Amino acid sequence: MLARSYVPLVTGLVIDRGILGHSRSELLTWGAVMFGLVVLQAMTTTLQERCDFANNMGASFRTMQLVNRHAAHLGATLRERISAGEVMNIGIGDITPIGAALAATSRGAGAAVAVVVVAVIMLTSAWQLGLIVLIGTPLIVWLLTKILLPVRRKQQEVRKQQGELSGIAIDIAGGLRVLRGIGGEEHYARLFRSESQRTRAMATDIARLQAGVAGVRTILTGLFSLAVVWLGAHLVLTGQLQVGQLVAFYGYTVFLATPLRWITDSVDFMNQGRVSADRVRQFLALGRNLLDGLDGLDGPDGPGGLGGLGGLGGLEPAARAELADPESGLAFPAGSFNVVACASSADAAALGDRLGRYVESGATIAGTPLSQLHLETVRERVLIVRNDDYLFAGVLSDELDPTHEASPERVMDTAAAASALEIIEALPAGLDSELQAGGGNFSGGERQRLRLVRALLADPQILVLIEPTSALDALTEAKVAQRVRANRAGRTTVVFTTSPAVLSLADNVWYVEDSTVAAAGTHDSLLADRRYESLVTRGVDLA
Repeated sequence: MLARSYVPLVTGLVIDRGILGHSRSELLTWGAVMFGLVVLQAMTTTLQERCDFANNMGASFRTMQLVNRHAAHLGATLRERISAGEVMNIGIGDITPIGAALAATSRGAGAAVAVVVVAVIMLTSAWQLGLIVLIGTPLIVWLLTKILLPVRRKQQEVRKQQGELSGIAIDIAGGLRVLRGIGGEEHYARLFRSESQRTRAMATDIARLQAGVAGVRTILTGLFSLAVVWLGAHLVLTGQLQVGQLVAFYGYTVFLATPLRWITDSVDFMNQGRVSADRVRQFLALGRNLLDGLDGLDGPDGPGGLGGLGGLGGLEPAARAELADPESGLAFPAGSFNVVACASSADAAALGDRLGRYVESGATIAGTPLSQLHLETVRERVLIVRNDDYLFAGVLSDELDPTHEASPERVMDTAAAASALEIIEALPAGLDSELQAGGGNFSGGERQRLRLVRALLADPQILVLIEPTSALDALTEAKVAQRVRANRAGRTTVVFTTSPAVLSLADNVWYVEDSTVAAAGTHDSLLADRRYESLVTRGVDLA
């Protein structure tokens, strides 16, 4: 920008000293200076474009890394804190404005330096013109900044609306089969269409505002150039300026359009970047609301370590632990096979989060509150398996046994326990077959059984399964229940389901209403409770 800002000055000197002064040496000297400035400008412009690109892409991808890392850090609590559509909107729609804002700082700084240099040159040549530049430039930038404020507010609203729209789209895509089955596809299509049109209308309003701002900017910079040229011509007529200086001043008015545009564009980009940065900052500020340490509990592995549980609440070997949630009334004896029948699926999800410490609660293990244990300790001892847990793309054996600690024989034996052996044997490459993202190359029931294989291979001390057989037929469901019970013998297992095939095998059954135990006993004894009987039989006579 410095090289460009000196070009009009040298042009004026070529005219006044070389051409009008009839001096060949001055003409050659200032012509050589002009050539040097042009070469320098070409070289630095290339470097500037490269640096702009590096700043832009560097900031964008660095932001993407931060968002991805924090999403991984939040883990299973992510979906409780923010919608999937909002995360996708941040990862796609907000990284670009942040990169553009950082790139704009270099262009804006260069433009500001160029304006100062031009103002100094004008002040030394004609102080009146210098004052116009020094006063007019910040005034134009200030006016445009004020005009951009409502645009920024509108952009925030649109970003929020885009996040909500993305969430609806993801929900529709994820539950399309279910929606078609219950006839709700058209209803959600109308909802998406309505919200989409609303978002489009908001974006159109912003486009109108931005077009208006661009028009105002053009008018203001045009009036600014007009004022400089008019005053410069007047000074030439009165003899206060030479012809070459007037040409130089006109060159400055043409040149100043670029830095002024850069400055105002930089303000616009930084406004957009600030909107996006605020959204990213709010996302990065989301915490898990989970303590990672425990207070005053020491053991061989340090405070809160695995060894620190020895002797707490009468706990001896790890396999003898008991999981309980005093608030709901659930208490699972160590080594038992337990089933919880919830009147509402929302209760099952909420209780699973409490027992797995995905939310803060009063749940305990061997009498010790989970909130006092290291999160790593809880995760190693209690495994929560939900019906929508993700299956990652890759080799099937890597997904079923991520730690690679199990032999192929054990994997196949565990697959038999989950009634998934025939699924694997039917694949062309067996365990070496490719698994699509989300398990897209398997049916819903097959995905459930593969999730179960993964959970059984992990062999946790306490396994909590939430609706693990909802997509299976009654015969397969009964086989899975019997084999899982046998596989988990001696370890604590909790299953949230209303399936009679699973309930009939339970050592203990809890009937839950409004997240509170309403009845407890065995399956046969609880059938005398009309509420329980109605829930698990759905009006069908099981006799």
